[in-house]
Amino acid sequence: MRSKGAITLVVLFLVLGVVGCGATSTYNSLVQSDEQVQQSWGNLQAAYQRRADLIPNLVETVKGAADFEQETLTAVTEARAKATSIQINPEDLENPQQLQQFQQAQSALGKSLGRLLAVSENYPELRATQNFSDLQAQLEGTENRITVARRDYNNAVRQYNTQVRSFPTVIFASIMGFQQKASFEAEAGAEDAPDVDFGTGGSGQ
Repeated sequence: MRSKGAITLVVLFLVLGVVGCGATSTYNSLVQSDEQVQQSWGNLQAAYQRRADLIPNLVETVKGAADFEQETLTAVTEARAKATSIQINPEDLENPQQLQQFQQAQSALGKSLGRLLAVSENYPELRATQNFSDLQAQLEGTENRITVARRDYNNAVRQYNTQVRSFPTVIFASIMGFQQKASFEAEAGAEDAPDVDFGTGGSGQ
């Protein structure tokens, strides 16, 4: 009987060891995926912040043009203020509503900025200045960075969410507190939206 009991204990310890190793491996893998999402989000935030930092200089430069549309400048300034007021922390990435608000604010800023650059076409003396040309090039490069950073973030989230939902990881994920994260969704009509022409003829800074 003692021999049978000892064997049972050994088997039990082996099973617990396998489960423990599996849980540890799963946890470490989820942490790595989560860190990748956070890193991608940080890169995206940096790209958006770079755009926001360029806008005040652009607005000041444009103000120097005679009779420039004040309504357009005001719209850009207000859109920037709203976009920069919405802060998303890594733990907020599990909330689709908060990310949607962030996305809408950034989209509104992008559209108002595109409007400003479109209106600037009517001011050749403004477009001929070196400062305005440099800002256009930097904005073009920043928009490209935003596009790449958004794609990288969505890819990281997709990989993480797939892992969280897959069996048997889904069992450990729910116990360990790993929740699905929200990704950026394509805006309605985005596939038909024209690209903003920054007029630089280059790839930007």
